Amino acid sequence: MEHPHTAPRSVLRPGARLDRARQAAPQVFERLRNAIIALELPPGSPLSRAELAGQFGVSSTPVRDALMRLEEEGLVDVFPQHATVVSRVDVGRAQQAHFLRQALELEIVRLLAEHHDKALISRLDHMIAQQQQSAKAGDYEGFMAGDNEFHAQLYAAADKQDLWGLVRSRSGHIERLRRLHLPSPGKAQNILRHHRLITRAIEAADANAAQQHLRTHLSGTLSELDKIRARYPEYLTD
Repeated sequence: MEHPHTAPRSVLRPGARLDRARQAAPQVFERLRNAIIALELPPGSPLSRAELAGQFGVSSTPVRDALMRLEEEGLVDVFPQHATVVSRVDVGRAQQAHFLRQALELEIVRLLAEHHDKALISRLDHMIAQQQQSAKAGDYEGFMAGDNEFHAQLYAAADKQDLWGLVRSRSGHIERLRRLHLPSPGKAQNILRHHRLITRAIEAADANAAQQHLRTHLSGTLSELDKIRARYPEYLTD
């Protein structure tokens, strides 16, 4: 698995272009956001509107719109007439995102434990198996995508999909902290273990256990904040 402190790569994979059947700005936003979360564009990376437009093969307008959305999420800092750079990880915003997500998901897993269905359990078990494969392959980005999909399924099963969108829009800083923490020995397996425990508690209709395992699961990265800060002091800000 690669160390997260690597030189930034192009946000476009070789040969990859935007889908011309879809609006460009949302695609540019997603590509840039994913690269920022994955630390392919680490804090401090400059983002040239002209260079990005050239990479994506679009005019400057979709790039400008994408950068505005990233600024709203706090993932880039825009200095008018000067530069746009990837922001440092804001610990305060990460803590607020954690608070929001925990408050929502504690209620969601309680609801699911009280009204669970076998189809949901099967989907969650399948996602855990896929995450395990990503972990074995050293695929951090695949692993994180699987982690997000596991939780998205919880929101969908509780008919709270819109709240997942809200959580995601507030989670850029905590997601980057998790990406910094993920290479730590045993971290990926701990995540998988918690996912299994949450799934088994929902299956057993044990709402208290589901909430307990979820609380432990969501707090894992922030509980190691001092170690992350010591290892990547140039990436974090309070």
